[in-house]
Amino acid sequence: MSTAEVSDSFDGDKLYQQRARKALPYLVRQALVGETIFYSDLAEELSMPNPRNLNYVLGCIGTALIELSEQTDEDIPPIQCLVVNKETELPGEGIGWFISKKEFRKLSKKQKKVIVDSQLAKIYSYQDWLWVLDELEIEHPIFPKISEPTQSKKGGGESQGHKQLKEYIANNPTVIGLTESWPKGEVEYSLPSGDSVDVMFQWRKQLVAVEVKSSISDTPDINRGLFQCVKYQSVSEAMLGVQGKPQNVQTYLVLESEFPKSLIPTKNMLGIQVLDNIYAKKS
Repeated sequence: MSTAEVSDSFDGDKLYQQRARKALPYLVRQALVGETIFYSDLAEELSMPNPRNLNYVLGCIGTALIELSEQTDEDIPPIQCLVVNKETELPGEGIGWFISKKEFRKLSKKQKKVIVDSQLAKIYSYQDWLWVLDELEIEHPIFPKISEPTQSKKGGGESQGHKQLKEYIANNPTVIGLTESWPKGEVEYSLPSGDSVDVMFQWRKQLVAVEVKSSISDTPDINRGLFQCVKYQSVSEAMLGVQGKPQNVQTYLVLESEFPKSLIPTKNMLGIQVLDNIYAKKS
């Protein structure tokens, strides 16, 4: 029996129902900015220690949206499709109950992606997500305030810690999850925009751009790093596009220290992958 069949909808005091009411505004936020979110990242925002427990939470949301659709004669897309696995970049098998007449788990990855992508297009183009929240008596999502850019308090150019961290990342691609087949990265890789990526890895028509922040970076500087990653992603894709190459780019923000909790919503809305406490990941 699927999770969807055993999950009750919103009204109730079960823990997964409480979490579903808390999670829906986060999903609406992601829909409004046009980004999926990893299971682990959503669990982090919900203060859930185990992302696997999201299956009932998302099933509950899906059931609630079906009930609202029937009550209002409104075609509401299955917003829980936005929550994806970090490895497959697809929702869990339980999503099949909501989006496919065929047995979803038996489809190939390519077939699943086609079905999921069609649902994502509906989710991103749906104009009435705030109405959905109002109908379900759920508060609207809270968007983080973007601070005015400030000058760094640090002077004198690049710190020794930042330089060492760049070199460490460049020489150890497996630390950021790349396989041992990947060659070493290039430090200060120049983009056509005039920007320099701290570290760029290249292999088999794939690019992985890495923005690095050492332990001296404060929260505003790490916030700037998130937006730098957005820029690197866009410029790198454009660079490959004008060269007639596949726009296969990944971007990471790598931190020597811990990622600030206050920036978690921004990270998730921008769709940036962050690796923190990087030296602790030494093999």
